[in-house]
Amino acid sequence: MHMADEVVVLAETRTSVELRAVTDWASTAHPDAPVRRPDDVDFDALPPSTTLVPVRPVWLPAVRQGERRVTLGDVLVLSNPRRPVGLVQPLIRGRRPDSLRVVEGAPATIAELRERYARDLAEGAPFGKYVAVQASLSAERAERQIIGDRYKVPQLVAEQVSSSARFQAGAAKLAAELGRPTETVVAEAVDKLSGFVATQSRLMDDVFSATFDRLHERAWHVTVDLDTLNTLRTLNKSTGLVFLPSHRSYVDPLVLAKVLRSNDFPPTLVLGGNNLSFWPVGPVARRAGMIFIRRKFGSDPVYKFAMRSYLSYIVEKRFNLEWYIEGGRSRTGKLRKPMMGLLNYVVDAVTQLDSGDVTIVPTSIVYDQLQEIGAMAAEDAGGAKKPEGIGWLLRYAKAQRSYLGEARVRFGTPFSLRSALDDAGEGRARLEKVAFRVMDEINSATPISATSLAGFALLGAPDRAYTLAEIEAILVPLLDYIARRGLPGPDPARCRGVGLTQTLRVLAGNGVVSCFDGGSEPVWSIVPDNRAVAAYYRNGALHHFVNRAIVEVNMLAVAEGEVRATGDYATDEGLLAVAQREALRIRDLLKFEFFFPVKDEYFHRLAAELDLIAPQWRERIPTQEWTYEVLHGHTGALLARRTLQPFFDAQLVAATRLVQLGTAACDKADLIADCLGLGRQLSLQGVVRSKDSVSKDLYDGAYRLADNRDLIHGEGVTNLLAARQEWLDEVNLMRDRLARIAEIEDIQPALGQKDAR
Repeated sequence: MHMADEVVVLAETRTSVELRAVTDWASTAHPDAPVRRPDDVDFDALPPSTTLVPVRPVWLPAVRQGERRVTLGDVLVLSNPRRPVGLVQPLIRGRRPDSLRVVEGAPATIAELRERYARDLAEGAPFGKYVAVQASLSAERAERQIIGDRYKVPQLVAEQVSSSARFQAGAAKLAAELGRPTETVVAEAVDKLSGFVATQSRLMDDVFSATFDRLHERAWHVTVDLDTLNTLRTLNKSTGLVFLPSHRSYVDPLVLAKVLRSNDFPPTLVLGGNNLSFWPVGPVARRAGMIFIRRKFGSDPVYKFAMRSYLSYIVEKRFNLEWYIEGGRSRTGKLRKPMMGLLNYVVDAVTQLDSGDVTIVPTSIVYDQLQEIGAMAAEDAGGAKKPEGIGWLLRYAKAQRSYLGEARVRFGTPFSLRSALDDAGEGRARLEKVAFRVMDEINSATPISATSLAGFALLGAPDRAYTLAEIEAILVPLLDYIARRGLPGPDPARCRGVGLTQTLRVLAGNGVVSCFDGGSEPVWSIVPDNRAVAAYYRNGALHHFVNRAIVEVNMLAVAEGEVRATGDYATDEGLLAVAQREALRIRDLLKFEFFFPVKDEYFHRLAAELDLIAPQWRERIPTQEWTYEVLHGHTGALLARRTLQPFFDAQLVAATRLVQLGTAACDKADLIADCLGLGRQLSLQGVVRSKDSVSKDLYDGAYRLADNRDLIHGEGVTNLLAARQEWLDEVNLMRDRLARIAEIEDIQPALGQKDAR
């Protein structure tokens, strides 16, 4: 069909009712233009000057509780108010005339479209199909002006990705590398791409949120950092956002999605493991924006290529992404090591696009309580993980019916990925530096909850029951330190009087603490079998105390002569310089447990801690006498033992086991299994002071440290047994320092009790 008309209205309609609505609209908006469906137009025959106007009818749900939204009830009666079937359209329009509106997308000429087509698509791709897709996307953008950005979903993704020139060229290159025909690699890549692309629909987004929001709405009151959220909304107008949250619970994506949806953010595409793709969650979640991917796919080059192509498309089109950089839920409460694979793919997409960039949004999600901690603590102590399935989901949903306190969503400082890569420089450590920046920002944004502080206080005190007044006395110096540091701490009212009683009752309701009230006043204690659960809460705040703990350990080494200067205090080899080297040595021992900044920033943070503990330190010569006096002046407020004991206890077990093995090499799984047994033994014997250190996760960190020092296989080590013994001696030295700090700290006398340590 040939048309000489200068304007053609492209109507994306399904029924006669919709076509009539568009025709009526066009009679006023474009009175001389014909109205055609895209399938009825031969775009190759149109003159270059012809302007195409994409138009779409938009059906709006009825207003319920002030919001136009599809409900679960609509789905149960097999209706979709956003896309009603033809038979009911006249009835809906008769009852609610405002339910159908017509939107107009941005127009484009045939000449403009041919220019974009030549730039974007592989040779041989049909021009008419390209025009139809572009018209649909343009109408989609116009539709969001009515329904809101929270319904911004990518459309026709697999078709756009697979038809692009970049995809076709990449597939041809991969085929050559694999020695396979290009067409078979393309077909396999398209098939795999179609298998994980999130085929989002607004209906399923509404259904998913209406169904699964119940998993968290009853359990927690969600609070959010609105100031940063407003900053992110502004950034999102010009860049895609990549949310990288901490991972504590299965409901993390639901909580974050509700926060973003409530503030009219476009929905994020969430990358998650295919272990959660079981029916009925998988099919619904995928259409609500979940991208289910294999846990491991490094041995499948075509799958890797398809995933890279998909993420490159998402970056280029500025859709928002979300994944959990730890790779799984924390089993201990502190951040796990970052998994680099997906971040590496996004880095590739950014660097391959001339002006490509995304804004990284480090995100912290913290809960007062979690029902699933008990199961995770059991796994960390050596138990098996139960597989997810429909039965698991029903049990999980049932457990979420009771109120568990507050869930806090906080954001670290957002940053440009491209700028962060430039700052990180070149080399193998480039990606790791960016990932560690993410983790550091998450930690900085993570608030200290009242339950975390209660766990820190009770686990750090001698193992007995405490009155409310005694617990308050332990918390006072902690709250003072938090206030002086300006940390995101708990409401102080939750840590004293009636508020503290409520905090303890929350923990008691979950079996973490017990209360005996058969005497003259109630006393509270950690339930022995649930020390690992209490440790989980404590560990969520532990990173805030690490630098202070290192300062204390280092000062003790100076005070007791373990660190000595070889020259005059005024020279570079003075006591301060030596103490800095000792601080680096301690950091090296803990580098697989916490995320430390580069050396200069590390020293800056230690200096800030010294400003609090000894404000005059810059004007004083750091003699042994002076440092010892400073430590004793902070009785009851020292944090090193309570912060670092579990990690050096875990290293003690791992180092002891390696020494027992002599010079024999060891498998990681076998060593961790051995450590679990040895750790329990040494705990029962009283050698291991922190019972919650008997942990697969902590032994994994100890293993990585040993491997980093070539103590596993002995490559590059002249005397393996001597090297293993040297590590054990180093750990024992640190544990001895913690024991001496415990003597100085001496919590019990501060409580008016005598402590028989």
